[in-house]
Amino acid sequence: MRRINNILSLALIASITLFSCSEQETLADDLSVPDDVIAQIAALGFDVENMIPTKFENGYLVEGDIYLTDRTIAEMGQGNKIASVEQYSTDNLVNAGGGRVITLYAPVASSGGGRGKKGSSGYSPAMIAGLDLAISRYNAQNLSISFQRVTSSSGADIVMTRLSKRDERRGVLGSAGFPTNSGDPYGEIKMSGVLESSYGLSTAGIATIIAHEMGHCIGFRHTDYFDRSISCGGGTSNEGDGGVGANHIPGTPTGATASKKSWMLACTDGGDRPFNNDDKTALDYLY
Repeated sequence: MRRINNILSLALIASITLFSCSEQETLADDLSVPDDVIAQIAALGFDVENMIPTKFENGYLVEGDIYLTDRTIAEMGQGNKIASVEQYSTDNLVNAGGGRVITLYAPVASSGGGRGKKGSSGYSPAMIAGLDLAISRYNAQNLSISFQRVTSSSGADIVMTRLSKRDERRGVLGSAGFPTNSGDPYGEIKMSGVLESSYGLSTAGIATIIAHEMGHCIGFRHTDYFDRSISCGGGTSNEGDGGVGANHIPGTPTGATASKKSWMLACTDGGDRPFNNDDKTALDYLY
């Protein structure tokens, strides 16, 4: 997720690149991606014009909050543009196994960390509260998968780790990937630790962004996948299937609107977006 979108009133995580996905910025030279890699990303169907890929961790940040590495790019198939429909999933989903509990771990800041202080490697009480609220929102849907926060990273299915100071300063809010071929959720969520202290987000707003990244981890694409301008503003931009699929979820309507406030819209205003009725239909259909 990227910096909160000013057009949407602030505002991924996301823009919330959770939500997030965001406003354009001038990128430093050391964040530029080689032209041949950009060409590969574009060939997968991702938008590389309205949202310029940047170097991120050991790979690249694409579409504001999608984390790709050279390995994942090589494993993906050729992308396509797909007609406009409301809710989308990737080809790979999590193997629910009749009732799978997905564990998440997030480090807690030391007592001197304060309100998401940038110097801390862990998360503030507000961030942990946001994670717990995101988990409770999923669990309240009585799906075939559920989530549980654990106190150790050892064996955790998803580890939520703090973004680097550089990425926090440049407005990245969060990032995640998609499920594996073997049916496991994506194993890492990178989250900013300053959503409260720098952006003034409430616990519910933080929960919305974290829930968005959790959605990617279990196979959800952006609700406005076919036209990011619906939530992000600017010109029409189709994300493409990215080689991971963008499959319409039956029972959800065609089209998408910012007013419905889906938790998987590409960009956010930083506000609270609990699951709407279409979101619940999509979650129930997949899990």
